Amino acid sequence: DINLRMEKNNEEFSRLKNSLEEWSGKTIPEAALDHAIEVYNTNRRLLKQLYELRKSPIPPISGAETMEIVLAGMFMDKAEHNWLLEQFLSELPQLTPPEIPATRLMLIGSENDDIEFLELIESLGAKVVIDDHCTGSRYFWNEVIWQEDRLSAIATRYLNKPPCPLKDLVERHRFPHILRLAREYNVQGVFFVQQKFCDPHEFDIPPMEVLFKENQIPTLFLELDMTIAAGQFRTR
Repeated sequence: DINLRMEKNNEEFSRLKNSLEEWSGKTIPEAALDHAIEVYNTNRRLLKQLYELRKSPIPPISGAETMEIVLAGMFMDKAEHNWLLEQFLSELPQLTPPEIPATRLMLIGSENDDIEFLELIESLGAKVVIDDHCTGSRYFWNEVIWQEDRLSAIATRYLNKPPCPLKDLVERHRFPHILRLAREYNVQGVFFVQQKFCDPHEFDIPPMEVLFKENQIPTLFLELDMTIAAGQFRTR
């Protein structure tokens, strides 16, 4: 039940806030929460702008470069990341994209932060133009919508974000969302990337393959371990 999940999420955020205040000896005022929400929402908006540029017939940025930018935002100060993103987006139109169109691919899967893997894919004449991925669009796709109860607003955002298979067991919002992205970004092929033993993603792959087959989009399944089998993947 969505209301029960919301209530439990609010309780968890409230406990976290109280424990942080107790540990630091400082109260977290609503103004601080508002500032943090705005900084993070700005980051999400900027990343969405970057992803919008990849709808172009010849995207000005590769999938590997995009993943590197998203990953950087997971580790560095968000305000600094926002400043760098704004600078990059202002300079990107002046960069000359490759003149030869590449096969447009979509990445779907569990966690994978190996940029060299995407560089391998794109070195073979393809370009990853969109993803449904832990270190990609699922990280930032939706914003926090302001509510008087700030913790409730943050909790609502987590409940409404594009779900991974583990959190899509009842509503099944994931499939139509992914198909909508594939159409918006004119995807010509999909590759599924699954970390070994990530069972929720593995359970979703067979029906996902059927979904894309019905929409005349070919797919390829690649299972990852701690290292990338570069030679095998290049052949496949």
